[in-house]
Formats: sequence, C-alpha cells, structure tokens
Amino acid sequence: MKAITIEGQLRTETGKKATRQLRSQDLVPCVIYGGAQEVSFAAPVMAFKSLVYTAEFQLAKINVDGKSYQCILKDIQFDKVTDSLNHIDFLELVEDKPVVATLPLKFTGSSVGVKAGGKLITKIKSLKIKTLPKYLSENIEVDLTNLELNGNIRVEDVKAENIEILNSPRIPIASVVMTRQLKQEEAAAPAKGAKGAKK
Repeated sequence: MKAITIEGQLRTETGKKATRQLRSQDLVPCVIYGGAQEVSFAAPVMAFKSLVYTAEFQLAKINVDGKSYQCILKDIQFDKVTDSLNHIDFLELVEDKPVVATLPLKFTGSSVGVKAGGKLITKIKSLKIKTLPKYLSENIEVDLTNLELNGNIRVEDVKAENIEILNSPRIPIASVVMTRQLKQEEAAAPAKGAKGAKK
C-alpha cells in the first residue's frame, strides 16, 4: 500500500493565535489521535499535497520529535474563503485496535449487461469500513462480470475478508441501465413485426 512520509515539527502552543501564525508561514496545524497520547504538530502545506488531493487511500508515516507514527487521514478542514488547508486530523494505527476508514472501490471485470449494450452507472466510489490496521488495503475490489442489464450490485454483495462494511447493505453501488439506443431498438423490433403481420 502506498505511504507518504511527513516531517513534522512538534507544536507546543495551541489556540487561535498560534495556529494563525503557523498558517502565515505556510504550515498546517495537525493532531494525531488514537495512540497512547495526542500529538500536535505542524508541517508545510506542500507535504500533504499527494495525500489530500487524491482519491487513493494511503498511509502517512509522520516523523515528529524523533518519533515515527503510522497514521491514516481522519479529517480535513479547508478555509471557507480561500479553500486552503486549515487543519488535519490523523488517526494513529495501533496493531490490535480496529480503525474506521473510507476505502475507494475498484471495479473489475466486464459486465454482461454492458456487453449487451447497456450503460454502467456507478453510484458509490468508496465504502466506510472497520478493520484492524493489518487488513487495510488501497481499495476494495468489486467484480462487475455478472452484472446484468437493469441489474444492481448493492453494498451487501461486496465481499471483503476481515473487513466490516459500515454502509447500509441495501444501497446500490453500481447498475447497468438500458441506453436510449437499446430502448429504441427494442421498441422498433415489435413494430416491425406488427407491420409484417398486416400484409
């Protein structure tokens, strides 16, 4: 699984004044939760670019004050006006402690419904899951091979080992719908038959 390394500096002062000062230096205030203790640190905005502005699920190895923390993104706050990074919360991965994370879906296989002329519509791009850190992966694979025309794949159809899916089981993830062309062809077929019968 992809991981990025972030070199952070320990924050000793918190509060609005201190965080404003950090932001003025292009530093993002951050907090690591979930471990033995909370760790407040700051790091340059550019250090988070490949972690924040991507749909991929990645680990973050954060080095602060001589210690290293394995983390995942927990929450991101952006400035409402400038859209710049305001604050990031990280969750430290502890071996025997389950974590809640959002994993992207990776669709595989060629749907029989699409081969029949239908159009694939994906309704969800990720799932919220709960698992131990060792079972975290870059994505959850969803096989579309048996998805038929006018068929749905729902959350309950996703099989992921050692992972508990927290989304509602009946929510559709992907479906294959009839295209306009296919509808027109189907509508035209009986009409031709009817014309033939009149002769």
